Amino acid sequence: MLAAGLTAMLSPIAATGQSMTPMRGEVRSFTDAFAVRVFPGNPYDQRIRVEIHVYDQDFQPIDAKVTPSAFLLAGQASRPVLVVVPFDGANERKVRICTESIPFPSEQTQIRAQICGKFFGHRRF
Repeated sequence: MLAAGLTAMLSPIAATGQSMTPMRGEVRSFTDAFAVRVFPGNPYDQRIRVEIHVYDQDFQPIDAKVTPSAFLLAGQASRPVLVVVPFDGANERKVRICTESIPFPSEQTQIRAQICGKFFGHRRF
């Protein structure tokens, strides 16, 4: 019962612990890759550690270039992150770009929150 109460109390905290804009996008590219710029945000007053990961539509990791891929994000701050996704020979690609907050080792709560956006790349010749 105590665990259920703790989970109920901590779940809203984890869900609002970060944000990312935009959450959806469609990109047309004339090259072998497409680029998306996302803006992870931290609505809290204290800093958080953030990692950006890219997955296919089935949440399998893909080899995308993310700059920067991991960083500290100050409280009440947001920053741009560039994600370059290869088409890998396909003409279209659906991906999920996810912002994950990584707890600091010294903190009592070790909740790892994740928020993902869906992006669709079209390759044009």
